Amino acid sequence: MSIAEHGIRLAVDTNALRRWDRYLGVPLCLLLTLRRRWSREEPPSRDLPQRMLLVKLAEQGATVVAYTAIDHAISMVGRDNVFMMVFDENRFIVDELGLIPEQNVITVSTTGPLRMVVSALQAVRAARRCQVDTAVDFEFFSRASAILVYLSGARRRIGHHSYSGEGSWRGDLMTHRLAYNPRLHAAETFVALVSAVVLRGDDLPVLDLELPTPAAPPQRALPSAAEVEGIERMLDALLGGRFSRRVVILNPNAGDLVAQRRWPMGRYIELAGRLLDRSDDIVVVVTGASAEAAQAVELVGAVDSARCVSVAGRTSMRDLLVLYSCAQLLITNDSGPAQYAALADIDVVTLFGPESPHVFASLSARSHVVWAELPCSPCVNAFNDRRSTCVDNRCMQRIDVGEVYQVADRLLSSSD
Repeated sequence: MSIAEHGIRLAVDTNALRRWDRYLGVPLCLLLTLRRRWSREEPPSRDLPQRMLLVKLAEQGATVVAYTAIDHAISMVGRDNVFMMVFDENRFIVDELGLIPEQNVITVSTTGPLRMVVSALQAVRAARRCQVDTAVDFEFFSRASAILVYLSGARRRIGHHSYSGEGSWRGDLMTHRLAYNPRLHAAETFVALVSAVVLRGDDLPVLDLELPTPAAPPQRALPSAAEVEGIERMLDALLGGRFSRRVVILNPNAGDLVAQRRWPMGRYIELAGRLLDRSDDIVVVVTGASAEAAQAVELVGAVDSARCVSVAGRTSMRDLLVLYSCAQLLITNDSGPAQYAALADIDVVTLFGPESPHVFASLSARSHVVWAELPCSPCVNAFNDRRSTCVDNRCMQRIDVGEVYQVADRLLSSSD
């Protein structure tokens, strides 16, 4: 699940955000921790929360995974009393989920370092004006989100804590400190964070609660006839009048967050050829962000078929959801599309490698996973800031084209 997916990219690259989070975040967390201890902050009231702020700055896919947790927060305090703080680029998917009132979404700009700082301060002021008494950090071990939660004015603050160095150090800014559990699916982790608001901070990290069972969000991406017509017209033009309703989408890249998640490009080329050979009425559409457009065109050129085209860099997030609704199958690396495609009526085959499907697989009933499950996998997790020293992603290379094609063939056969 990367910070930037499909044509909606941060103005600041992911590595720069990581550097700022480390080199600026650590001293700021230290200063705020000292401030908290010096001020002898009063413990939060034992009253149930009344107004709750959820901080999930990045990753559209992870926001979809948090659906049950957001819904659980609403069941506690009411829809009008739940607020969410996100990057501008993440705003679309929050609105698409339809849970948080539009006026309750607080955004932070990423258009340059200075603008980001100013926008973050404005977001803090907005949160304070909302008079939230509870703030929940959905970013696991991000220092920036911990700082925003602390500055929000909430007396009750919930987030993960590095008790014994098992995650990035980010000071002691939370009143309710959870230990990160790598055994839980990410959806369960988000639910646990929200559920912990009813406990006393001193009770943690023990979490003796029965959690709501996470579920996939409902298929909300219901395109209008005009939207469908627009996508079909675009595809028909690219295909030279050969548009077919049997569309298979390939999403070959996983953004710049975890390069180890990429399946070799040659495998996608071979898979596309096999899919096209399967039936004359199948068309293959390659998706991707604007920065990936050149590589997508190269892939299409290698396939060398009039029924294989690229829309990389041509689609908005809404266009993608409409495209998913018009297609039969999406095959993708482990990235945001595997999650937010759950909002559409489409089967999704996700290729896992350095991360675990037990933690990040879509909860959709139409989700299908291919994972080589090497002994070294998963090597990327919340404890290592989703970094890996691996430069030879054999966990992805071990996934055979025939294995993926077999899954795709079975799913396509159901509609033959």
